[in-house]
Amino acid sequence: MSVKQDIAQTAACRCGGVVLEVVGAPIVHAACYCASCQAAGRRIEQLADAPPLVGADGGTDLVLYRKDRVRCVQGGERLDAHRLKPESPTRRMVAACCNSAMFLDFTKGHWLTVYRARLPDDVPPLEMRVMTADRREGVVLPDDMPNYAAHTGRFMWKLLTAWAAMGFRTSKVAGLPT
Repeated sequence: MSVKQDIAQTAACRCGGVVLEVVGAPIVHAACYCASCQAAGRRIEQLADAPPLVGADGGTDLVLYRKDRVRCVQGGERLDAHRLKPESPTRRMVAACCNSAMFLDFTKGHWLTVYRARLPDDVPPLEMRVMTADRREGVVLPDDMPNYAAHTGRFMWKLLTAWAAMGFRTSKVAGLPT
């Protein structure tokens, strides 16, 4: 399925108090098995009434968008940052109204990683699994798509191509706390 560049979709928390608007096709739709995504997911899932974040196989379903194509249209003040370490440039933003994990922001990057569960059903299908070397012991992944032990050239090429399309600039997402 292809998504036209001018089509806008919303990503909303479970109760609708926080809403992001994303425009255009994502950079990539991937499941991440890194130790950080697993640890952060477990922490966030322990919040009161938080919806599941990490899949049964330990993967986190993520859809990456260029930051210049995302804006918070409602409830930005309700977002709480969760970091694995205080000095980490990676923050996972959770809607405090219902403890829904909304997105992962690598603050130094040009992309925003939206948790798949926050998006409507019509996003492009999962393309790859990354960081599978960190998956839980005993998890056997199907071979229905590429399973990469680390971040691969293909994944990094998609990020680089998106950054080039942005003129190698890094923008802030409108409406989000800094």
